[in-house]
Amino acid sequence: MDTTRRVVGETGAWVVAHPGPVGGAGPGPLEWERRPVPEPGPGEVLVEVEACGVCRTDLHLAEGDLSPRVARCTPGHEVVGRVRAVGAAVEDFAPGDRAGVAWLARTCGSCAYCRTGRENLCPESRYTGWDRQGGYAGHLTADARFAYRLPEGPPAEELAPLLCAGIIGYRALQRADLPSGGLLGIYGFGASAHLTAQIALARGARVAVFTRGAAARLLALELGATFAGDSYDPAPQPLDAAILFAPTGELVPVALTALDRGGTLAVAGIHLSDIPLLDYQRHLFQERTLRSVTANTRSDGRAFLAEAARIRPVVHVNRYPLAQADTALADLAADRVTGVAVLLPQ
Repeated sequence: MDTTRRVVGETGAWVVAHPGPVGGAGPGPLEWERRPVPEPGPGEVLVEVEACGVCRTDLHLAEGDLSPRVARCTPGHEVVGRVRAVGAAVEDFAPGDRAGVAWLARTCGSCAYCRTGRENLCPESRYTGWDRQGGYAGHLTADARFAYRLPEGPPAEELAPLLCAGIIGYRALQRADLPSGGLLGIYGFGASAHLTAQIALARGARVAVFTRGAAARLLALELGATFAGDSYDPAPQPLDAAILFAPTGELVPVALTALDRGGTLAVAGIHLSDIPLLDYQRHLFQERTLRSVTANTRSDGRAFLAEAARIRPVVHVNRYPLAQADTALADLAADRVTGVAVLLPQ
């Protein structure tokens, strides 16, 4: 049923007006604006936002590390909300349903990557909060094929981080090829890492965490890590696999040095500072592997959400009103967020 014209009025949204550093003197990169509630087109849903996670990718967009692909783009791609209207040809959602809107917003569906289950590599892929308006707003529209049906029970602020931090961490864990019962090293311990660690622990792995934040190290130990040290500390023993969540290229050789023979390092971020010169014998020989992680597939999302529903990971939430999105990003940039930051409309 087409209900595109049943929701009228205005909604508020943050937009990236002047990409640049957050948290400094001056107005900052974000501006608040009022605009009409968007109408869902064919195949789309209109979602009223209940919660939106704050991802480091949003910070990269705001600060200009990622060039905006639409003018005055609204960040946010960890969105939990209610469907308020559906466009023509939408069959999987109806008004009132709870829905999740994540990073992957569209793929072509016909290229070699899409046809072989690798839609995350689609050259025509588009992303929420980068190519189309995101969830730092009261409402947004999404392609219904790329939205997730969400359960009614859990609070929205606990579900929201699962939609990117959780999903990309899940894919990074798969890419790391951690053997059963092995020791996983995690470099950086923010939103994605603290969820990924719990997935690995639930699967029977051991986890060693390397991060500069004292509060993050304490949280890692509380969640079950066997070791928590500084980012550059030596590993307690050779790592069977590792994931780099920190956007710091200098840690790549550090993590590779810590790997055991045959180990794999997966780099999980969309943005990474320059990697120093690697030494083949020290960092890569003996079949050590360095891998990137690029977005995710919808299959990754469904598999992770199902696993998360079984193990119920603890989501360490820092709540912010939507009106303080700029503050949340500044806190994230300054490492004042332990766990995840989530925006809640008032």
